Amino acid sequence: MANSFFSELRTELMHGATQKGHPFRYFTLGTVGLDKVPRLRTIVLRAVDEELTLTFYTDARSKKLIHLKENNRASALFYHNEKLMQLRVEGTAHMETDAEKVKALWTTVTPNARKDYTTQGAPGSSLKTPDSLEYLKDQNHFCVVHFRPAKIEYLRLQHPNHIRVQFSKNDQGWESEFLVP
Repeated sequence: MANSFFSELRTELMHGATQKGHPFRYFTLGTVGLDKVPRLRTIVLRAVDEELTLTFYTDARSKKLIHLKENNRASALFYHNEKLMQLRVEGTAHMETDAEKVKALWTTVTPNARKDYTTQGAPGSSLKTPDSLEYLKDQNHFCVVHFRPAKIEYLRLQHPNHIRVQFSKNDQGWESEFLVP
């Protein structure tokens, strides 16, 4: 029975990466800062592969990468407001190191979105006014991050009973366990 819930979450994650406007297109990524304080931010889901590895893009100078280099364990939270479905994902994040793959993905980023990775200053650095933002001409700080899930918790709010299932990845695949909602 848990297989149907896993199939549903897989489908919704795939749609989140491919369908504009899908509730899973944007998700919350949690990391632990150097000061051991949780740090949350909204991320755009760019791709999901068959292993459910989630891919997103960021500026290579961002704090999230500093956090992930220190501790690559992270969590993600997705919420589908129409289906009343929540996914909590725990796993590890790794930066793409194949320069050719990064270059190929860079070519898929729209010119307007490319500006996000070409600012003179690093994300979060001081700026006198929004209009004083400067961009690099022939450089970018585009970085591709892959987030590999180790655990996914599915929660569906419905009547007569809410459904909560925990999926844990092992060498044989994914194991499931129903939990009290």
